Amino acid sequence: MTSSPSVEDLRLVLAIRRTGSVGTAARELRIAQPSASQRLARLERACETQLFERDTRGARPTAAGTELARRAEHILGHLEEVYGATRSAAAGTRLVIGTFSSLAPILFPILDAELTDIDIEQQVDHGQFLVEKVAEGTMDAAFIAIADQMVLPRGTVAHPVGRDHLVLFVPPGVALPGTGKQPLRERDLPFSTYDRGIEEIRNRLIALGARARRGVTLGTTVAMARRRSQLALVPRSALAGELRPGEQLVPAPFRYSLTLSVVTGTTPPPTFLPLLPQLRRSLNLTRPTPPR
Repeated sequence: MTSSPSVEDLRLVLAIRRTGSVGTAARELRIAQPSASQRLARLERACETQLFERDTRGARPTAAGTELARRAEHILGHLEEVYGATRSAAAGTRLVIGTFSSLAPILFPILDAELTDIDIEQQVDHGQFLVEKVAEGTMDAAFIAIADQMVLPRGTVAHPVGRDHLVLFVPPGVALPGTGKQPLRERDLPFSTYDRGIEEIRNRLIALGARARRGVTLGTTVAMARRRSQLALVPRSALAGELRPGEQLVPAPFRYSLTLSVVTGTTPPPTFLPLLPQLRRSLNLTRPTPPR
């Protein structure tokens, strides 16, 4: 069975990627260059692939080396936090909470204001990676919108926060949709969602006559609409408490809803779940649909 890499192995990989040289990395880590080269060679044999392209100009990571370095950063980052996190957990004063980039600027200020006695470590990543962190025990809670669209890892539970709905954001002076089968005919319209329905939404907008353009985040989509004075299609939560004078939200030209959930371990933080009704109100969500 292939052994796992050691902490020293991972630090060596990161040092080589950062410095671009096995020799420089060895000096930085205070080990002999032959020892560093041998350790790298052992790693490559264990991975059964080349991690760095090495020549007289230095060492450059291959695709495999880049991936190993990314994982090394993740692992070593958790190791560096372990003592502080353990002390804070014992005192009940620290939570690691993650969400996706679109929701982060909306969610974290609310949590910061409500959980004043808790030290919240904020993390941003894609939903599936956040859930993996909850499953491995390095994250206390993850707010995601794809819990009902994926198989959750063993040991995790999804708690619905609320239902979100797509709406049309209307900047000042922008005409509302027309009538008929193509109420958005020949209108440029940025859109965004935070679940996995991007293609479905794009196709439905095109069918209504729009020239649909995807915004990479909710905030980006709203900014695009404001700058060019256009309608935008976004979840209602994207404008939670941030409508400017003259702006309005109107119903979307088709029905589409999302479920925002928080994923925790089987025993969620005791002070956390009671906060969900307040979060639902602050994010302009409606009550989640009860299970059938």
